[in-house]
Amino acid sequence: MRPAQGCCCHFNNAINNCFNLRYRRTLKTPSLAAEFPFVAVASPPTRLSLSLRRRPLTVASSSAATMSSSPSYDKELAAAKKAVSLASRLCQARSQAVVSLVLQRELPADPFSLVAEEDSGDLRDDSAQDIRARITELVNDTLSTDESSSSTLSVEQVLKAIDCGVSEGGATGRHWVLDPIDGTKGFVRGDQYAIALGLLDGGKVVLGALACPNLPLTSIAGANQQPSSGEVGCIFFAKLGSGTYMQPLEGGPAVEVHVTATENPEEASFFESYEAAHSLRGLTGSIAEKLGVKAPPVRIDSQAKYGALSRGDGAIYMRFPHKGYREKIWDHAAGCIVVTEAGGLVTDAAGKDLDFSKGRFLDLDTGIISTNAKLMPLLLKAVKESLKEGESCSSSM
Repeated sequence: MRPAQGCCCHFNNAINNCFNLRYRRTLKTPSLAAEFPFVAVASPPTRLSLSLRRRPLTVASSSAATMSSSPSYDKELAAAKKAVSLASRLCQARSQAVVSLVLQRELPADPFSLVAEEDSGDLRDDSAQDIRARITELVNDTLSTDESSSSTLSVEQVLKAIDCGVSEGGATGRHWVLDPIDGTKGFVRGDQYAIALGLLDGGKVVLGALACPNLPLTSIAGANQQPSSGEVGCIFFAKLGSGTYMQPLEGGPAVEVHVTATENPEEASFFESYEAAHSLRGLTGSIAEKLGVKAPPVRIDSQAKYGALSRGDGAIYMRFPHKGYREKIWDHAAGCIVVTEAGGLVTDAAGKDLDFSKGRFLDLDTGIISTNAKLMPLLLKAVKESLKEGESCSSSM
């Protein structure tokens, strides 16, 4: 979510939050083998105790010839994880600068295309001189913690890095998709937010990384963003055909996660947006009632919902924006593959897969729903019935 044009007080508050966040953490980038379990790991990652059912690892193609010729995306996933880990200590445009710079540095041979939310327009105003300087200091300070960073960036270099996110994406080539701070209001409140980074190849999401600095490592089922006394801060990451993993944000072993195996809607719980303005709660309530869901909704900000869903904290996610709102691809790309590689499904309200090949926006039917394969037919039926009832009520008024 972008601040209002020229709103310097927003930038000042955000910068102060960044300083507090930066010095609250002393995060160090672990070694490649420890940090990226898809790359030369000697032993398989530990399985998460939350997992209810292990889904066998599969590959995108059953043909051995195709398997050997398909891209592995190992180096891209490693770069994505490093980028969101470092960026998790910053906020909004500063986070975007770090991700842009890290990806270009780690993947110098690849053409670079970034679809992202921010630009440097407000930061280039004459009144923002001090803010520009502080942002540049923060970015340099963050990058200096990575052993592969050696030079100090100028203000203009940082602004240009932010402005790299102007790509329109599309159905051809590779495009990184970034939400530098997904859940801005959650970040401001000190609740849930995420740095969400995905990679499109030929219009398909092939990997994703979600850094969730305030999400507990244990289940939040029924928590509704209440502070946890346990360890917080985790990264979810997934690569096409390789499953979904979670590990502590500050480093540690990765564990494979899976969506819940719940088949009975009465035993299910569902996620929805924390902000009432982001979804039609009357509609989601009607759908839950038709399903027989007894638990109250778990409301949290950002794509942290996708991460929590992928490890079985809840069974269903529903998002039905108000009429006229257009979903952006950066709000769902990383989260979508994190859930699908964990064994879940993510579709629009008509049951169609999300199409990330059309540019910066998603063209979809009404809303977005996600659950496991057993519950999806029931969920789609309840969605269809509730939408039809809503249309009947509107036409009779």
